[in-house]
Amino acid sequence: MKLIELHILQSFPVSCLNRDDVGSPKTAIFGGVNRARLSSQSLKRAIREYAQDNLPGARFGGERTKLIVGPFTEALVKHGVDAKSAAIHAKNIADKLAKLDARSGDPKVGTLTFLAPSEIDSIAKQVAELLKGDPKSKDYEKKIDKFCKAAGLLDGADIALFGRMVASLPSLTLEGAAMFGHALSTHKADNDLDFYSAVDDLKPKDDDAGAGMIGTLEFSSAVYYRYASVDLDLLADTDHLAKLSVAERRQVMDAFIRATLQAVPGARKNSMNANTLPGYVLGIFKSAGQPVQLINAFEEPIRPKSGFLLQSRDALKAHHEEMKKVWGITCDTEVAIPDVNLNAFCEALSAHVV
Repeated sequence: MKLIELHILQSFPVSCLNRDDVGSPKTAIFGGVNRARLSSQSLKRAIREYAQDNLPGARFGGERTKLIVGPFTEALVKHGVDAKSAAIHAKNIADKLAKLDARSGDPKVGTLTFLAPSEIDSIAKQVAELLKGDPKSKDYEKKIDKFCKAAGLLDGADIALFGRMVASLPSLTLEGAAMFGHALSTHKADNDLDFYSAVDDLKPKDDDAGAGMIGTLEFSSAVYYRYASVDLDLLADTDHLAKLSVAERRQVMDAFIRATLQAVPGARKNSMNANTLPGYVLGIFKSAGQPVQLINAFEEPIRPKSGFLLQSRDALKAHHEEMKKVWGITCDTEVAIPDVNLNAFCEALSAHVV
């Protein structure tokens, strides 16, 4: 397995970047103490959104939605199907892909479906061609598998990286080439409470001086270890990005690295904005091997003398060297931020994409 790995240390101030079911920052016990935690799902969504908004040409065009009938209707009309027939056939296609939700008043499927624009357009085009020969044809229902495979993820790099699950059409299920760990604080971290109050602007000042509303919110602050890796062999296989050129796949990898390093989950971004950049990043290319996290550098929590970040960096480096020595792990390329800038970092790793 050819691998690119990212080992990231990032300090976040007062924040609630990833909440549980009662609105508290997520936590986990590791090394016998409480840690701040960010789920891999929250990180992946932030990465997708960052790439779509800030990295044009990244090919992160996938959309996860239950509302796939509308896009299929529009695509069928675009390829010459009249609007009334397009609406009917769009529902048929959606039902084949993910089963229509009969309980819903609006036409939508029962589960979130992850599709790229090129897939929707390709399927609609091939269905439209079938209907030209036989307007009543339902043969496309038997051929949806083939139509989907023929589309290719030309603008669905995020689907190739993060994967998708399609229970009603298993052939569309795709294992993601990217692997993530939950981010954990490198040290003991407990949630704290923020007491807040809000003033009623129209309340007469000669009334009582109390606030119009009071409440509490939980928050935490921590240095996190984050891990992500990409299986380059899987990324380039037939079901993933094989239809792209090497240069285009390198562009995808460059965008993935930039987004992974710079995206921050958006929870409470207006009241507890915690947008920071990583303090240290170790990037690795392995021509063969398995993904290996370095989280156990922090199994014994960091106990700071003056801050967490520098001690976390030193612990990470020491653990990495120990792992290479003891287990014979070979790293063909190692590059680190801030030893090099972001552009040089991305170029050094993306050059290994073939």
